[in-house]
Amino acid sequence: MTKKKRDIPTIINDFGDRFRSLEEVRKNLQSRPVPDETLMALLLEQSKRGQKGYDLTEAFFLWFDRVFGKNYIIRGPVRAGKDVMLDKVLDNWGAQTPADIFISRLDGTPLVVGFARYDSDRGGSQEDDRTGGNRDKATDILRYADTYKVALKVFFLNDGPGLLLGSMWNDYARLESYGSGKIMVCTLKMLDERFTQDWLES
Repeated sequence: MTKKKRDIPTIINDFGDRFRSLEEVRKNLQSRPVPDETLMALLLEQSKRGQKGYDLTEAFFLWFDRVFGKNYIIRGPVRAGKDVMLDKVLDNWGAQTPADIFISRLDGTPLVVGFARYDSDRGGSQEDDRTGGNRDKATDILRYADTYKVALKVFFLNDGPGLLLGSMWNDYARLESYGSGKIMVCTLKMLDERFTQDWLES
């Protein structure tokens, strides 16, 4: 809730009466063991936040450059960095929509809009939000492709373990069916078999 500084006054107003006093917090901290292994683990986990996503996209970009680099252009943040904004790379795209991956032919013809999904630590409502959002993005992109007669497809790069959650697997399978061949959900291990030039050019 405190990721956005501008929301802090609202959070204080709504929940401030439940905050512990600083004296109580200091007393509790001083009573903890040194070294505090639990606190260390929590801080370390936070310091690595986003690392899985960086590793996932980097591995995909390296694979793509090796397999398709001579014939296609791929854009996006390899690790940390700015997303590709679709209104900057697609003519007549109205909204400011960020994407992790954008693939085009050497002549600039757009082929694939991609999103990295590291879902191994998601479940419950987070899972529902993510898969629902995926469908909304895919719908907008495929509608654009149909309107402007562009052979544009949607790609979701998944880290794999998240798909072991049965409901998430089913959601992604339904998403692919919904796309009628224009949507692909793929892990790194599936790339060689599924992410083919035939699909790129379909």
